[in-house]
Amino acid sequence: MSRSVCGFAATALALGFAAGPALAEGEINVYSSRHYDTDLSLYETFTEQTGITINLIEGSGDELIERMSAEGDNSPADVLITVDAGRLWRADEAGLFQPVQSDILEARVPEYLRHPNGHWFGLSKRARVIVYDNELGLPDGLESYEDLADPAYEGMICVRTSSNIYNQSLVGSLIAAHGEEATEEWVRGLVSNFARDPEGNDTAQVRAVAAGECRLGIANSYYVGRLLASDDPADVEVGEKIGILFPNQGDRGTHVNLSGAGVAAHAPNPEGAIMFVEYLVGDEAQTLFAEGNNEYPVVVEVPASGPIASFGTFEEDPLNAAVIGANNPAALQLSDRAGWQ
Repeated sequence: MSRSVCGFAATALALGFAAGPALAEGEINVYSSRHYDTDLSLYETFTEQTGITINLIEGSGDELIERMSAEGDNSPADVLITVDAGRLWRADEAGLFQPVQSDILEARVPEYLRHPNGHWFGLSKRARVIVYDNELGLPDGLESYEDLADPAYEGMICVRTSSNIYNQSLVGSLIAAHGEEATEEWVRGLVSNFARDPEGNDTAQVRAVAAGECRLGIANSYYVGRLLASDDPADVEVGEKIGILFPNQGDRGTHVNLSGAGVAAHAPNPEGAIMFVEYLVGDEAQTLFAEGNNEYPVVVEVPASGPIASFGTFEEDPLNAAVIGANNPAALQLSDRAGWQ
């Protein structure tokens, strides 16, 4: 899917056919797997401030990675924006990014939320939390991801499949903390505590908890935020039934993942691309970019807003997202061996 951002005089680019390079210093081609009106507003403001037109090419993260790989040296992409450390790792492994040195990006994006060599930078983040029914309360003794494998929680847990990249990244963080052997044993314990076979997306897990189908669910924080921000009273009612536990507050902190952006390896306009990514970590842009998906800003000085602000503050696991992404293949393999389908 492709569109020329509203108000921009730009030639539309489509996922189904090739396109020419951006005009010198006049425009940039942004490949993005985010589809939010707030993002479009940011792009318009960037053009107003810089005179650089944005051609927006939309698709899923995997589609865009595949497209850029197929385009090779002739890719017109200047910037790739995608979601999850695992997809950023896949794009980087495919050689789709170039290293960027930017005082602005290095000062504003925490080290654990950017590639060690500047191949990509986090733009917004989400926490992988444990959700529970407010009326029933949190079961005694539950404080960490590790606790979810305790037999005390047998038959309580709902979660989506291990093929989901969010779960692969969570398991990847546990591999970094405990090693593959111990993490595989943890997955076996988790599977033994499932209330049902994995199904649905994160919203389905939240709804299942609210409906009493399971006592606990694992979901990204923004899914609860979306329900609370919904125009549908039934969605809001579900969100209000849910309590949130930020795991591991007594040790390494809660696992966070991110949306991120990198300058394309063969960017026709790398200077404009860098300006654009720097713009997205400005205070106003950070607020709007995060609000588009009920996420947290990556810039420490910018507070959370919207429904997720009511969840309170929490300590984050400072594990670099590049490590999480690199662990994703092993995470999927050991989850399969342990019976998490």
